Amino acid sequence: MQNEVILPLVGYLALVFLLSFYAYRRRQTGEFLNEYFLGSRSMGGFVLAMTITATYISASSFIGGPGAAYKYGIGWVLLSLIQLPAIWLSLGVLGKKFAILARRYNAVTLNDMLYARYQNRILVWFASVSLLVAFVGAMTVQFIGGARLLEAAAGIPYGTGLLIFGLSIALYTAFGGFRASVLNDALQGLVMLLGTILLLVGTIYKAGGLSEAVSTLRTIDPNLVSPHGADNILSGPFMASFWVLVCFGVIGLPHTAVRCISYRDSKAVHRGIIIGTIVMAILMFGMHLAGALGRAIIPDLTIPDQVIPTLMITVLPPIAAGIFLAAPMAAIMSTINAQLLQSSATIVKDLYLNLFPQQIKQEKKLARISSFSTLFLGILLLLAAWQPPEMLIWLNLLAFGGLQAVFLWPLVLGLYWEKANAHGALTSMLTGAISYTLLASFSINLLGFHPIVPSLLLSLLAFGIGNLFGSKQIQQTAASQ
Repeated sequence: MQNEVILPLVGYLALVFLLSFYAYRRRQTGEFLNEYFLGSRSMGGFVLAMTITATYISASSFIGGPGAAYKYGIGWVLLSLIQLPAIWLSLGVLGKKFAILARRYNAVTLNDMLYARYQNRILVWFASVSLLVAFVGAMTVQFIGGARLLEAAAGIPYGTGLLIFGLSIALYTAFGGFRASVLNDALQGLVMLLGTILLLVGTIYKAGGLSEAVSTLRTIDPNLVSPHGADNILSGPFMASFWVLVCFGVIGLPHTAVRCISYRDSKAVHRGIIIGTIVMAILMFGMHLAGALGRAIIPDLTIPDQVIPTLMITVLPPIAAGIFLAAPMAAIMSTINAQLLQSSATIVKDLYLNLFPQQIKQEKKLARISSFSTLFLGILLLLAAWQPPEMLIWLNLLAFGGLQAVFLWPLVLGLYWEKANAHGALTSMLTGAISYTLLASFSINLLGFHPIVPSLLLSLLAFGIGNLFGSKQIQQTAASQ
């Protein structure tokens, strides 16, 4: 193990736990559900920008995305910039209206919002189960990314790194709750920015300058500097699919959407959109370009996902590598804690309290159940991550797509279409989940499109058809609330 690399990381983790302890103390003073799962809806613009950006940027952005750029070339760097409007879309489409309705309904989770709007328990149960299944897949990717990072950069065996990483996140999320999550997201966003700039500058310098790096890539494979990428992977349908999956569809991600009901005021939203988009641009461009140019320095990696950890120890001094190691760790940790909290909230608020509504006054008991749920999920994910796949990005996109296929249209149409009803929403969710599962499982790409595109079109059509058979009573109730 490399002590010079590990020491800065240990210092960073200590700071994370201090922030979580502060959040735990604050948790003792407010209503448990609102404080633990939403931080009492008190986020300002800077924290909102950092938490929504850090939640969105994950192992896929710091490990899988640069790994794909290493394999397919500079064209993938351009493709990654398709994601830039994601923050603006999330806060702009959901933002104010979502937050106003959440306060009116006293909603703590996304499924609270769905129940308040559609008044249908079956819909909420299906949404809850779908969220938990998809989040297990998504969080497993993050656990694998964190362990691989420690293995490649610090020389820690994969299994040991997985235990250190997984238990650290489970503990600080379980005891700190949402406030710990967003405070750490703000810290992690700054760490990611610093680390990205350090690594990109170090990579360009090590490669002998930008023009020299591009010349080397052209020598390895001319397609590495082509807009179409190696193997001509970047076709029109592929790029359109990618935009839907990692930009437009982000509106339907529950752990992103819940950030839209926890800010302080409209000024925070406006600042969050501007700051978040700038931070997103720097991180996406910097990390993917480093991954693409990294092939000029390390041309023979067998596992593309190892490019960022390998670059860290190749182009940076040990202390700087240790500081940068905290950046992808921060990206991974911020995404996991958001998804863990949403999973815990789903178990406690949407499932347990729906079965036993009289328990809502038992705040100490709810606190124990919430913390235990988070820890239990953390342990389950450790087991799931023990045998990792070769490239994380495809597994991560699979989980992303499943969430979007289920939640996107019920969320957006529920907000903006007054006549939307529970029959339409439930039909859409079922159609989206089934069609996406079948298309993805059998690798069916209709006309070259990723399964998310036909799945969203089918679920939108199903919403319209199902809505024709919905109850007018439910429809009027929901619209009047």
